[in-house]
Amino acid sequence: MAPKTAAPRVEKGYVNPVPGTLTAWGLPMLDQFEANPDLTWPNSVWTYGRMVREDARIASVLRALGLPIRRTVWRIRPNGARDEVVEHVAVSLGLPIEGDDQDRPTPRTRGGFSWSRHLAYALTAQQFGHAVCEILYRADERGRFHLRKLAPRPQSSIAYWNVDRDGGLISIQQWPAGTFGGPGMVVMAPSQMGPAIGVDRLVVYTRDMDPGIWIGNSLLRPAYKHWVWKDELMRIEAAAARRHGIGVPVIKANEEESDDDARMSELLDIASEYGGGESAGLALTAGEEFGIASPTGTPMDPRRAIEYHDHQMALVALAHFLNLEGKGGSYALASVQENTFVQSVQTVAADIRDVSQAHIVEDIVDRNWGPDEPAPLLVFDEIGSRQDATAAALQMLVAAGLLTPDARLEQFLRTASGLPSPDPETARDADEADEVDDTPESTEAAAQTRSAAARARQRREHPKSRQEALW
Repeated sequence: MAPKTAAPRVEKGYVNPVPGTLTAWGLPMLDQFEANPDLTWPNSVWTYGRMVREDARIASVLRALGLPIRRTVWRIRPNGARDEVVEHVAVSLGLPIEGDDQDRPTPRTRGGFSWSRHLAYALTAQQFGHAVCEILYRADERGRFHLRKLAPRPQSSIAYWNVDRDGGLISIQQWPAGTFGGPGMVVMAPSQMGPAIGVDRLVVYTRDMDPGIWIGNSLLRPAYKHWVWKDELMRIEAAAARRHGIGVPVIKANEEESDDDARMSELLDIASEYGGGESAGLALTAGEEFGIASPTGTPMDPRRAIEYHDHQMALVALAHFLNLEGKGGSYALASVQENTFVQSVQTVAADIRDVSQAHIVEDIVDRNWGPDEPAPLLVFDEIGSRQDATAAALQMLVAAGLLTPDARLEQFLRTASGLPSPDPETARDADEADEVDDTPESTEAAAQTRSAAARARQRREHPKSRQEALW
């Protein structure tokens, strides 16, 4: 037998070349490809915060991406785990168990963990590139640990990312309470900053993270230049409206007053304070002239440029359909574009699920039963990209023998359709259904009835029959 090939167990390469120190250019060991100072962490936190607060299109793009994820139903799938484990995880997260009775009382929510609020914070990783939480537990009388909270560690409070040579996160450090944030750096050990929070206590959501760069990449990064130009163009448009939309009062002095500086200053004050109205009036001496100077030529119209930058900002989230504003275009094409956007929303939700599964669900199981205990799965309903199976389609699959109805399929259809679980007290068993008359006479009569109905349907569908029906 040929000898086995040795399996590599130690890394020879690296992600961070010199972890814990500065680069050769004297810059923090962060994203080396970001050249804009306003978008270099931690300045990027303040920049992306302004973009969402100040621009309606940016805010609408993030809401269009996040609301479907928050709106869909999240569940705990048993996945072969023991009932006790599934129940414990579901109660800790406040989520229903897949296939469970929907009429079953749910735990009280006051003072407990809220998955919906946590999901809203996890989605801020799309805005800033990262979202960090610290996981905390409480023990019950049996010694079981229940999830108490996933405490947000705001992006503006993080001072240091402690990253290992292989790119793995060791810990984070926050600015001390009561201080202002400033530029951070990657270090290996705690400093005089706030205490290090180890990775075993953290849940970190990142977007499009480069290896070892835990700040991630914001969804808004490609929209930054469009936001800057749009902001400047809107200021230009406002200034143009003020200067070109309102005429400027002008008083022309006579020849004698033109050399009198005091009189010219007085006339300037009169023109500056002039305002129209029902009681407005102006008295001039002989030889003086008054008029309203209006702009000439074609004034600049920055509106088209503003709309262009608005449209470009919607594209960062593949939200092409947001650019349809009733100005023509194919709404059928918008439906196709929406499908691409829905797939991107589905992908964002899947990323959140993967991180939550590994660092929340499995962490709960590990701390209560150990790493060898099978864990349930965190799942969510499909977000619009899959066509719903109609009753007719399901009937065809069953008739063709490609699908066999069972209790699990029924429960899935009830759950997907938002229907309540079956009531065991009023449910009818198949054996208790009305007896079917399978005598030869009744079978032949039923066949004749079906044949007659089919012939009548064919006559109705024939073009000539439809024409005759119209007459």
